[in-house]
Amino acid sequence: MNLWLLIIVMGILTYAIRLSFIISADYFTIPPIMRRALRYVPPTVLTAIIIPEMMMPTGTLDLTHPRFFAGLIAMAVAYYSKSVMWTVGVGMVSLWLLQLL
Repeated sequence: MNLWLLIIVMGILTYAIRLSFIISADYFTIPPIMRRALRYVPPTVLTAIIIPEMMMPTGTLDLTHPRFFAGLIAMAVAYYSKSVMWTVGVGMVSLWLLQLL
């Protein structure tokens, strides 16, 4: 019972913290310099998640792993097509094919 109570309380606290930012949005304005800086957060976070998995899937630097080459192919597709669906699709298919080799 104590575990469920803890889970419920933590869920309520998490929701309250997120809701506080939404409610206080009318009272505070974000400075223009901060808005410009916040534009770079999503690419930075995605890079921090993807690059270690792509270049170090076994825990050490491995540039011969299929994930590395599939990632390079996906990056090229993303650059030229500017399409998320094509990038994900071609990246996954290339990973599967490279793993078969």
